[in-house]
Amino acid sequence: MRLLLLIPVLFLAACQADSPLRTDSFDPEIEALLASMTLEEKIGQMTQLNITTLVQDSILEDYGNVSHYVLDTSKLEQLLEAFHIGSFLNGRAVSPENWVYVTETIQSINQKFSDIPIIYGIDHVHGASYLKNGTIFPHNINIGCSFDTSLAFQAARTTAYETADLGHNWLFGPVLGLGKAKSWGRYYETYSEDPLVVSRMGVAAIRGIQDSTATSPYKTAACAKHYLGYSDPKSGWDRSPAEIPDQALREFFLPPFKAAIEAGVLTMMINSGEINGIPVHASYDLLTKMLREELGFEGFIVTDWLDIIALDEMHGVAENEKEATYQAIQAGIDMSMVPVTTNFCVYLKELVEEGRISESRIDESVRRILWVKKQIGLFEQVMPRKDRLDRINSPENIKLASQAAEESMVLIRNENQLLPLSGQRILLGGSTHDSKVSLCGGWTYRFAADGDHWFPEKMLTIRDAFEAVFTDPTSGESQVSILNENHLESQAAQADVIVIATGEDHAYAETQGTIDDLALDPAQTQLIQRCLATGKPVVLILTEGRPRLIPEVEQEVDAILFAGLPGVYGAEAIADIVSGKVNPSGKMAFSYPKRSGHIIAYNHKKAEYSSIRPVSEALQRYAIAPFGYGLSYSVFEYSDLKMDTLIREAGEKLEISVVVTNVSDRPGKEAVLWFVSDLVGSITRPVKELVHFEKQEIQAGASRTFRFELDPKRDLSFPDKDGKQLLEAGRFRLEVGNLHREFILEKSVGGQ
Repeated sequence: MRLLLLIPVLFLAACQADSPLRTDSFDPEIEALLASMTLEEKIGQMTQLNITTLVQDSILEDYGNVSHYVLDTSKLEQLLEAFHIGSFLNGRAVSPENWVYVTETIQSINQKFSDIPIIYGIDHVHGASYLKNGTIFPHNINIGCSFDTSLAFQAARTTAYETADLGHNWLFGPVLGLGKAKSWGRYYETYSEDPLVVSRMGVAAIRGIQDSTATSPYKTAACAKHYLGYSDPKSGWDRSPAEIPDQALREFFLPPFKAAIEAGVLTMMINSGEINGIPVHASYDLLTKMLREELGFEGFIVTDWLDIIALDEMHGVAENEKEATYQAIQAGIDMSMVPVTTNFCVYLKELVEEGRISESRIDESVRRILWVKKQIGLFEQVMPRKDRLDRINSPENIKLASQAAEESMVLIRNENQLLPLSGQRILLGGSTHDSKVSLCGGWTYRFAADGDHWFPEKMLTIRDAFEAVFTDPTSGESQVSILNENHLESQAAQADVIVIATGEDHAYAETQGTIDDLALDPAQTQLIQRCLATGKPVVLILTEGRPRLIPEVEQEVDAILFAGLPGVYGAEAIADIVSGKVNPSGKMAFSYPKRSGHIIAYNHKKAEYSSIRPVSEALQRYAIAPFGYGLSYSVFEYSDLKMDTLIREAGEKLEISVVVTNVSDRPGKEAVLWFVSDLVGSITRPVKELVHFEKQEIQAGASRTFRFELDPKRDLSFPDKDGKQLLEAGRFRLEVGNLHREFILEKSVGGQ
């Protein structure tokens, strides 16, 4: 039947990011709409198909090279009439005008069959990733290294700002996994190995995406992903099993998702893998008991790509796709990213007609989906528009992306203050020095771009940026020569310093990023060693989506800049840091491993280096750059740490302050990180945990006081395996900069 009920705007206040979600409250309009729907229409709302199901066959024949979409409207009409599909997803980087055509066509044809609009989901994960010339920001791992949540907010807000007009009303981000498995192919999509950094960056991104002041009259839904534990597969390979104890799952992996729910995230995407032998897509305990009942999430839950089918074909917990569908829906899934067949619709209808799944269970999911569609205003403003396309890649947006790139790079090493360079003759080479794709990585214009031809013509490589920056202003002569490996030694004799840009020279995403060795390409290591043998100072620039190991040269080179994946404007930021125009201010949001045999996070357990059975001091140096480490061209000194040393009651908060002074002759930004160590705990405690961070600019010769209010219930407690929060009396240690102080919590909760 055709649905005739139209829903007016009655929910503006509920759309604010900080508002609690109330899908459990009775909404007469949604209930009336639900009551008017057939079973087939309800199941259609739970179904999401890829854009490849809609395009002309000629485009499918060479889909890897698609640059313009033409829809097959007969395919679309059949899907909408027969299956009432409620959501489509994804694409490639086509023009904004082409996107307007795509979404306008989908929505207008849908109106022939239903008054429930389509929600269109897309992987704009670090800027307008699937939009030609959309503004591309650094990937999340860079944003985390900035220790500035405003950059996470602006990156997300700008993405929504540029794409909401195009009909992209559902963005698949942010990623809230912990950056634990360093070899994981999606490592660069994480913000940090630390749950507090991930939580605060993720909340900022959610608020940026769902900030309707930027996109009005449109609204955009964020999607927290991938719930839960996806980022720490035991093998390090994508979608492979994780083994995470319940207590660790709750203490480290769960907090970012809890924070996202409290911030009002509207949708949640699920971990494609399994935890402790149970695929998350089939886990009633994780999807219903924990996510719904315990955490109170009230938006809708979507699968990842093919993941109901994977319960049969990959995990082997269901004997066929129909049984997999039964397990996933009963576990708590609301929408299936099928994504290329209508089998889900057929099987789910059969399961209801057979009485194995109740229609009331279907109603639960559809009610949530309709509620989210209402929250983002689709019933009132569904058609895209093309009168504001000048918002895309505007000078203001480029400036924000450039700032994010500049503040997200980490200067790991700078022997004898070699950097910044000024006036030196530079010999530039390495596998990524003349590459655009290596600056951006996966999810940039394509799933994984196979070459620089997909990137903007005006985008600079590191070579381009160096040649522009390092040019004598008087003579116009370039100070940069390009390394030819056949003539390295003779070229080095004419240079003052050698700069090698290396790391990862291709784009990858998900399984394409699977590797079995974190070591830097041996040919690149040999090149660096040849450069060192010349006796000239060597600077390494690492453009990479995960830490590639460099133990053979790490102590020998003179400077190391971790550039990560800084985006389209990353080359300029690299050149500006190396030249000194920009003062580096990033700090490691993860521990950069020294070798492959002992890779651990900064918040490891004390027994990792037991004093009872000590390991050598050399082996204790597990990272070339530990979490929170980063150099600047400024020099900051910490002093005057003020705090009480006794907390009498668990509800008593502790005011702490420290003075940071810039004792150098140039202004710089300093991220101040506050750590706490629980010296004795009933469950073994990490050696230290980040409890607060703040980044501020300090002028040359000036001082700034940073303040932090320690809340014992928030900062000193931890969960047991059942989720009961423990706050235990005892001794603690606070650390900030090079200062530390012990303090005592006299009474735990309940006076124990």
